[in-house]
Amino acid sequence: MPDRLRGPLVALALAAPFAVGLAAHAATGDEDAEVVLGFADPEILESSGLVAAGDLLLTTNDSGDTGRVFAVGPEGRTVGVTTWSDTPTDVEALAPAGPAAVWVGDIGDNAAARDSVSVTRVPVGRGEIDARGQAAGSTYELVYPGGARDAETLLRHPRTGRLYVASKSFFGGALYEAPARLDPDAPNELREVAGVLPIATDGAFWPDGRHLVVRDYARAVVYAWPSMREVGDLELPDQQQGEGIAVTADGRVLVSTEGQFTDVLEVALPAEVERAVTPEPAPTAEPQPGGAAEQEQAPPVDRVQDESLRTVPLTWLLGAATAVLLASLLLARAVRRR
Repeated sequence: MPDRLRGPLVALALAAPFAVGLAAHAATGDEDAEVVLGFADPEILESSGLVAAGDLLLTTNDSGDTGRVFAVGPEGRTVGVTTWSDTPTDVEALAPAGPAAVWVGDIGDNAAARDSVSVTRVPVGRGEIDARGQAAGSTYELVYPGGARDAETLLRHPRTGRLYVASKSFFGGALYEAPARLDPDAPNELREVAGVLPIATDGAFWPDGRHLVVRDYARAVVYAWPSMREVGDLELPDQQQGEGIAVTADGRVLVSTEGQFTDVLEVALPAEVERAVTPEPAPTAEPQPGGAAEQEQAPPVDRVQDESLRTVPLTWLLGAATAVLLASLLLARAVRRR
């Protein structure tokens, strides 16, 4: 291949998946999306991550801002701001971290040049929270196997609490698993567990942990967990540069986008996805033989144990008495023979 053609063709190969995604995106429109709220805070310029936390939505700006997490109320007004760093490198994602806390992913690396990335657990809620001192002790270093990766997606499994990072690549992303227990004093090596869609920009688990969703600019894919079998696709609404996605406690899917005064939208789920992610009913207890009356007559466990302990010495005494009686009879017979 002539050198004068090599550069343009490589550039075309890199851009093709992105262009196809944008074309599909433009065709979908907003007919299946409902506005949940609009960000009223002019400081929210590049909403890059999204977490649903009760009646609040949590978001963070993309790279270029200080380390801040915004807590937004149902009306779209910012009701709380957590400052956790003055000089983060490239913040791209949020993930739930239990009650009144989130994981912040400083995981962006467009040039794939960082030796490591980091996650920080910070408190969130209403009011101004200065967590810069606390963040120093709640930051964990992550390293990829085989070298640096760019990423914008951070997830936390709601049952195990384990963190996952999805890489962002034109040629297909990968899902990486963090250690079950993060070491604050040494790099924590990630482990690749599955492939995900290219150009991943955010993701989230459903509350029961049985499914997760990963999005790009145009669509989202729902996967079963832990098999990572594809359950279905979500065509996302047309937004300026849609990057955030969250799943609420009742299973609704919300998406956000970069830009000032932008809307958070709810995405309708296709029927097959709705059926798959609906929580399974809790199993009912099987009736016991004999019914409740018979169960009530059964002695408690501690009483059974006490009675069994009392029968041991009684059995031993009866045996000993029998042995003494037999010995006495044998002795008497021996005396008579003499």
